[in-house]
Amino acid sequence: MARRSADLCRLRHFDPLHKASFPSFLRSQCHLHLRTKAARRRPDDDPDDRHRRNDAGGGGEPWDRSFRLDKGRGQYLLTNPRVLDTIARVAGLRPSDTVLEIGPGTGNLTARLLQSARRVVAVEIDPRMVDSVLARASRLGVDDRLTVITGDALKTEFPEFDICVANIPYGISSPLIAKLLFSTSRPSSFRSAVLLLQKEFARRLLAVPGDSEFNRLAANVSLVATVELLMDVSKKDFVPCPKVDSTLVRLRPRTDVPEVDLDEWLAFSRTCFSNKNKTLGAIFKQKKRIAELLGRSKSEGRSIKVFMEEEQNDNGAEENDDDNRDDDDLLEQNASEVSSFKEKAVGILKSGGFEGKRPSKLSNEELLHLLQLFNQNGVQFR
Repeated sequence: MARRSADLCRLRHFDPLHKASFPSFLRSQCHLHLRTKAARRRPDDDPDDRHRRNDAGGGGEPWDRSFRLDKGRGQYLLTNPRVLDTIARVAGLRPSDTVLEIGPGTGNLTARLLQSARRVVAVEIDPRMVDSVLARASRLGVDDRLTVITGDALKTEFPEFDICVANIPYGISSPLIAKLLFSTSRPSSFRSAVLLLQKEFARRLLAVPGDSEFNRLAANVSLVATVELLMDVSKKDFVPCPKVDSTLVRLRPRTDVPEVDLDEWLAFSRTCFSNKNKTLGAIFKQKKRIAELLGRSKSEGRSIKVFMEEEQNDNGAEENDDDNRDDDDLLEQNASEVSSFKEKAVGILKSGGFEGKRPSKLSNEELLHLLQLFNQNGVQFR
């Protein structure tokens, strides 16, 4: 009873919070929480990367935060020191090598390449990145062995190099690989290209006939190079964090490339893979497809350019017949020529037993045999 009386006494003397001041109380508590949260945050934190530090040396590679990274250009900086060290190591650089690096960013990988190679030639489109990587090389005392070319890698003429090592912006993966493999002398003058690519894209490069992911890109690349998967890289190792993981691959140019006109091969494979799951008979019966092929065959030297442009946004999808831009007037004017070519093409397919086969199931050896049959019968694809 005595304890209960004491409790009642305390309640009678309790001065409750005035009703009108309650909103002010909530605001003050909210401000206190925000100030406390801000105090816990490191002063140099960025919303894109403060939760993605690794445990190597207390954090990732430094980068100049005075400018914002442009995701639209594929500016994702690899900042995990262990991954960067691994890439530089597996590249297999020699002291006499000249390295071509595409998109050096702020120089995280460049600094490591300069430790092992004689010279690094970097191609960078963003002037801010150019200044950053040059300043970093100067601080390290290796700027005399670094050359930075300011420009678009797809439009820039590459100098001679031994190894290409690059964290490629996802949006230019296909055309850049096409440039490396199809725009150089044959056999290619470089030993290998170690490229960090979007994981799904890398898996398509490794696809073989019969795989659901096998497409024209895989067929074209495997004709002139071998593809080796080296390791997967988590999206958490980049700043800012992309939506997908990456894979490091090595491309080695073949020394045993078949004796085939590469321009014609590219035009031929483009036609065959216009819809990889249709039969070749169905593909070569399409009047607009045949008319397009006839038009391209009269424009010499376009095949490599077409391959680079059309693969630029490659996502593994098939081409859509509705995307063919041939004019109906052109079809009418060349109706007899188109009809004659179609009959000839179908006849060649039947003679080789290819009419009912699908390109997604054919090996390069089979496709080369089919191309040879076309050529023997006077059908050219360039």
